[in-house]
Amino acid sequence: MARLPRLRVASERVPTLVLSHRYSPDSNALFSAAISVGWDVERLHSFRCPDGLAAREPVFYGETILADAIANDLGITLLEPTSDWLPRLPERHRLRDVRLTTLAEALSIQERVFIKPTDEKCFPARVYANGAALDPDPVLPPDLPVLVSEPVVFEVEFRFFVREREVAAFSPYICSGELARNAAGEWEADRAEVEAASASIQAVLEDADVELPPAVVVDVGRMAGRGWGVVEANPAWASGLCGCDPAAVLSVLRRATVARGMLSEADRRWMRHVG
Repeated sequence: MARLPRLRVASERVPTLVLSHRYSPDSNALFSAAISVGWDVERLHSFRCPDGLAAREPVFYGETILADAIANDLGITLLEPTSDWLPRLPERHRLRDVRLTTLAEALSIQERVFIKPTDEKCFPARVYANGAALDPDPVLPPDLPVLVSEPVVFEVEFRFFVREREVAAFSPYICSGELARNAAGEWEADRAEVEAASASIQAVLEDADVELPPAVVVDVGRMAGRGWGVVEANPAWASGLCGCDPAAVLSVLRRATVARGMLSEADRRWMRHVG
């Protein structure tokens, strides 16, 4: 009797969500969501990784300082928008002047202006009367990249977690300068605002002139007197969830974390550089 060939059943490796030691509502929600879909979870208690964690398909979520400290140990590259992403975005989507410059140049600005560091929160991102009013910590390097833009008022903001140019999860974020949460802790927005925000992000995602990382968070909002446009883009792995579905966010985090050996040429455009 002929022996039948042995069949190999392919099984996908289970990802491991890697979280920092900082317990927060967002990290706790992602912890629960990961467990519910069958992922492993590793919450770090220092800037060191347990032996063997790099081989467990790590998916990172946490602070940039931790990401930079452990990325090499995990053998991963994290994807994020480039520092010049917002200035390069077509004006029809940002509806205001935005440019990338240095801290030294920003300090010389004479007019009222919005100034924001591109990476760490090393000084408050807000409107300053002029560059001198920034008064940064003297230890900050003069060539620190910063974004400078004309002041506008965002009346309402929404957060969108995007994977491969498709919205995976979204939530209202800011309303009249405050977090868009009601007394019960629920994130809420007017239906018309939801529809307008959705139309705004779709216009961005469908625009061939817009370059986007394969996994990213994009905030859009309504600017007083101007309409709906992009507020900014941030790395998905370091962004707050607001009211976004944590289970849906997991797929975005997984795409934002790439094993070094699996990094494609297209991904290299968006890789975070460490050290």
